[in-house]
Amino acid sequence: MPSSRLRRIAVLVLEGAKPLDVGIPAQVFTTRESMPYEVRVCGAAPGLVTGGDGLAYHVAHGLGALAWADTVFVPGYRFPDREDPPREVVEALVAAHTRGARLAAISTGAFALAATGLLDGRRATTHWHYTRALAHKHPLVRVDENVLFVDEGSVLTSAGAASGIDLCLHVLRGDLGIAASNHAARRLVAAPYRSGGQAQYVPRSVPEPLGERFAATREWALHRLGEPLTLEALARHAAVSPRTFSRRFAEDTGYTPMQWVMRARVDLARELLERSKRGVEQIANDVGLGTGANLRLHFQRILGTTPTEYRRTFARGE
Repeated sequence: MPSSRLRRIAVLVLEGAKPLDVGIPAQVFTTRESMPYEVRVCGAAPGLVTGGDGLAYHVAHGLGALAWADTVFVPGYRFPDREDPPREVVEALVAAHTRGARLAAISTGAFALAATGLLDGRRATTHWHYTRALAHKHPLVRVDENVLFVDEGSVLTSAGAASGIDLCLHVLRGDLGIAASNHAARRLVAAPYRSGGQAQYVPRSVPEPLGERFAATREWALHRLGEPLTLEALARHAAVSPRTFSRRFAEDTGYTPMQWVMRARVDLARELLERSKRGVEQIANDVGLGTGANLRLHFQRILGTTPTEYRRTFARGE
């Protein structure tokens, strides 16, 4: 739950680091007045780090940043299956975790976390191209190749670069609440949330041209959560059959259409609990759930808490 204190983010750049992977956490958590984060980009030592794809990075900090950070992001890097990061990097990651820092890998950064042993016995994922290599190199890791990201509490992993945005928004949602996460998603022009459990990609040689249409339907629905929203109404807006809509919607988001609507309603309720003084009954009506009892039921099922306790905890800044 959110806190008013400054949160410290270290982005660890390893040799061959992928530029998009490095940029995602640096941009999502970038230091600004509206975001209580300080970000430090670091390497095994201060100075020039050779990156991937023709880029290099001049980092201001060395591994001391890991001793300073509350959360350490490890971006993906080239050839992760060939050799482990330097021993001092692995030891610094272990020390940071032992001290209580949260470790999060984007794409092939999962190999660096696996080298620490901290993923042993835990679920993890990485870019689909490397899932078998990760399982072979680190057989004690429970590799899941069919998800966008995995949250194991103090260690988190994500698939390819774009799923790093989903992981960062997931972290932000847990740190500061749904309103802050939605604001960041709008700033990034990204989906407010995608299920971590959805498939990394759909093996289709010629995609059906429905992506933009479905995105427009999701946006349309988000502005009408207080109204009745049925599968038929959503499919009608997208101009496809309910069957086609259901199948493609699940591929795009990881949810069935009505699961997505319910989660959107609960998330809107979270935002209203965070930002307004409206009562539970009024919020339930505003988000299309009708009664406070219905809101409490779905809130408990999805989030494991009650609306009242959520508001109380958010207000305490925990």
